[in-house]
Amino acid sequence: MVKEDETFPCDLIFLSSSRADGTCHVTTASLDGESSHKTHYAVQDTKGFHTEEDIDSLHATIECERPQPDLYKFVGRINVYNDLNDPVVRPLGSENLLLRGATLKNTEKIFGVAVYTGMETKMALNYQSKSQKRSAVEKSMNVFLIVYLCILVSKALINTIMKYVWQSEPFRDEPWYNQKTEAERQRNLLLRAFTDFLAFMVLFNYIIPVSMYVTVEMQKFLGSYFITWDEEMFDEETGEGPLVNTSDLNEELGQVEYVFTDKTGTLTENNMEFKECCVEGHVYVPHAVCNGQVLPTAAAIDMIDASPGAGGREREELFFRAVCLCHTIQVKDDDEVDGPRKSPDSGKRCAYISSSPDEVALVEGIQRLGFTYLRLKDNYMELRNRDNDIERFELLEILSFDSVRRRMSVIVKSATGEIYLFCKGADSSIFPRVIEGKVDQIQSRVERNAVEGLRTLCVAYKRLIQEEYEGIYKLLQAAKVALHDRERKLAEAYEQIEKDLILLGATAVEDRLQEKAADTIEALQKAGIKVWVLTGDKMETAAAACYACRLFRRNTQLLEVTTKRLEEQSLHDVLCELSKTVLHCSASLTRDSFSGLSADVQDYGLIIDGAALSLIMKPHEDGSSSNYRELFLDICRNCSAVLCCRMAPLQKAQIVKLIKFSKEHPITLAIGDGANDVSMILEAHVGIGIIGKEGRQAARNSDYAIPKFKHLKKMLLVHGHFYYIRISELVQYFFYKNVCFIFPQFLYQFFCGFSQQTLYDTAYLTLYNISFTSLPILLHSLTEQHVAMDTLKRDPALYRDIAKNALLCWRVFIYWTFLGVFDALVFFFGAYFMFENTTVTSNGQVFGNWTFGTLVFTVMVFTVTLKLALDTHYWTWINHFVIWGSLLFYVVFSLLWGGIIWPFLSYQRMYYVFIHMLSSGPAWLAIVLLVAVSLLPDVLKKVLCRQLWPSATERVQRSSSRRAPADAAPSPDRPLLMDPEPRPRRE
Repeated sequence: MVKEDETFPCDLIFLSSSRADGTCHVTTASLDGESSHKTHYAVQDTKGFHTEEDIDSLHATIECERPQPDLYKFVGRINVYNDLNDPVVRPLGSENLLLRGATLKNTEKIFGVAVYTGMETKMALNYQSKSQKRSAVEKSMNVFLIVYLCILVSKALINTIMKYVWQSEPFRDEPWYNQKTEAERQRNLLLRAFTDFLAFMVLFNYIIPVSMYVTVEMQKFLGSYFITWDEEMFDEETGEGPLVNTSDLNEELGQVEYVFTDKTGTLTENNMEFKECCVEGHVYVPHAVCNGQVLPTAAAIDMIDASPGAGGREREELFFRAVCLCHTIQVKDDDEVDGPRKSPDSGKRCAYISSSPDEVALVEGIQRLGFTYLRLKDNYMELRNRDNDIERFELLEILSFDSVRRRMSVIVKSATGEIYLFCKGADSSIFPRVIEGKVDQIQSRVERNAVEGLRTLCVAYKRLIQEEYEGIYKLLQAAKVALHDRERKLAEAYEQIEKDLILLGATAVEDRLQEKAADTIEALQKAGIKVWVLTGDKMETAAAACYACRLFRRNTQLLEVTTKRLEEQSLHDVLCELSKTVLHCSASLTRDSFSGLSADVQDYGLIIDGAALSLIMKPHEDGSSSNYRELFLDICRNCSAVLCCRMAPLQKAQIVKLIKFSKEHPITLAIGDGANDVSMILEAHVGIGIIGKEGRQAARNSDYAIPKFKHLKKMLLVHGHFYYIRISELVQYFFYKNVCFIFPQFLYQFFCGFSQQTLYDTAYLTLYNISFTSLPILLHSLTEQHVAMDTLKRDPALYRDIAKNALLCWRVFIYWTFLGVFDALVFFFGAYFMFENTTVTSNGQVFGNWTFGTLVFTVMVFTVTLKLALDTHYWTWINHFVIWGSLLFYVVFSLLWGGIIWPFLSYQRMYYVFIHMLSSGPAWLAIVLLVAVSLLPDVLKKVLCRQLWPSATERVQRSSSRRAPADAAPSPDRPLLMDPEPRPRRE
């Protein structure tokens, strides 16, 4: 027994509740983030058991599937034994399952029986992480690490070989002051060589930047807060801000090449407004019409053509009943109402449970025609008709909606005993099952509404005699109680039942475009990102929305691969024809390799539907993949935008996967707001959920969540750009400073007889990556802004400068590595030749090996830190503090480390070494000269490249560095860069 406001301790089958109708309300915020109340239903044969004694007298067995993590799916059955008769078998579904972690609301108490406990509950199974996504930067890091591992092995191997070459002379192997023992002479040569190889590996292992991985994780974790703290991405209307579910993919936001977006609720508001209904060819609109003028103040729905006859009037009333009854919205009781909503019939407060926006819009629209939906209670639905009479229908069966069938049905029994099946769904799923009705007129109206961007729905019905219903009941019951393949058996049963229908009419609702959705898509395309819309809507509706959001332009030539066209031509012919069209154009003119947007090139847009995609994705009989895929991809590459309509959720994921694993391996991003978008969100490299009106399933399964589609612009063009710039510089800098650190150690072996003598003191070896050089690069990777944030928003083309992992490509990696090698050569040989055979102190002493190593280390610390300072474009007090503070900390530490005899150390080799070095004038000169010489090549390279071959970003940096007068500042609406390609600047 669980009481109100208590949390369910395990997964329970709901047996009964204190409510007479056998229902209870729960919240699942801790499971899926949804705070709204959900209704669950007790088993029909046990809902009358209200006391512990009643439950104790219950004899039943439950059979159910093995534990699985899907929160919204459950398959089972209960066998209730009454006396000695055969048991009553009832199906169990997700509506009968109360999940661990959910909370009981608005219900005094419930009784349930545990089916899954402990780690087998759905809550526990969802603790398991999804498949790990890895960013392109992380993959590059691992490849570069393998290169440096090879360098490490090569260094150790070279030194091992050179050691034995060096010791081939007897006087070098056994000098008179260091004779070997007999045991050492008898030791196996291969064993000695292997031991020496391992010793060199230990000596040079610092070239592997282990601390880089720690710093990268810290940078990702801390950097992710910049998204959640962004006030511009907070939505005042919903009170929601952005969420970061994983910080591993921050930099991937700066590498996106394809965006796959849902339409409804993502590009649109998912706030439906009833526009019209067409019944038997007669059209009703929600405003009075007078002399062709719409009167927006009119409250009723009026016909805009001739009135129907007597037979038409009957069909009309059937249509209105069908709309109300098919949208089985449960009206909350007065004591359960959360919102101040008013019922149109009496002013009574009402609200809706588990209803989609289009369902509510339709039912409220029909209320204006005089048919008022009252309630669903105890399996009876009540309507108030035009004559103000209450009509009562018994709900016999619900054939639930699914995205494959794209329709749903209810079977009801009227007070007069007539049995009806009412079916509503997409036109493509209703028209093929219709045998009677004004099909042509209604289809024409549906197509007209779709072209205008309205969401359409068709309604049909058929009468059933008692014998037919009994056959249907047995068919459904057999499928419902099946433990294996229940979904498939139900689908087969629905297919048999939903046929030979009579078409009643169609409805149309409008879903407005979200604010700034068009601006966001336009900015993404200018950034070189291809945008694909994947939707379940019909082609005309989706195409109208694509024009509205500027995915398609007026000059866009649309190419179609649809079922209608495939009825006239074969798939092979259609694809070949389209391929010739787009490839001929791309061969004659140069097309932008990213977005395909160019004034010189015909702009193509592709439209494909789910049925055509199934044919393209269908494998050959021999199991090999279809050749149509590559042909299809070639067409898509030359289209500026693609619209995929009539898509099932699985097909959305297939599209994403197809592009994801194409030969270019582009970075993909999927964004959606509903449960049907989860599959593509999980498939894409980056998944973004909209915190919308269809629950939080998309947001819960995504990597990031945002309140509105417009926030995607800043997330990619600003946050993604900064994340990628920062982490790529962090990675390259770590490899660079470790080459600077360890290559002098390698060179030193040639001057110490390959004796594995270290050049630096142990304290310096330990603290170099931990203390002396770690904090500046960490803070740099969190705060650096190479261009202003407003500039990135104003000039989306700057996003192209970092595309295709541009800052972590092999060319850039090799440059940083060779820069590190050059600096290491300067450190080592500069110090070596400057003090060779030279008196460097006032008393005539020369430096020893520890002083020499300390000098090299000092030059190195100053060089790598000042190199970072030269690369910093955005200076704050934090940067100044950590950069100059790190150098000061190194000096103070070295003075203390070498200025005190530490009693806990077994050696005092660094005593007075640093002070002794600083007492020498030539040492000061060496530090200044060597740091300057080390930084000179990088400075020259930057100056020359910026002057001769500037990138778009560098030209913006140069422009912003010139202090232009206020009246000469660029307009926020006009980009600084009209052409993404670098061209000579005109004065």
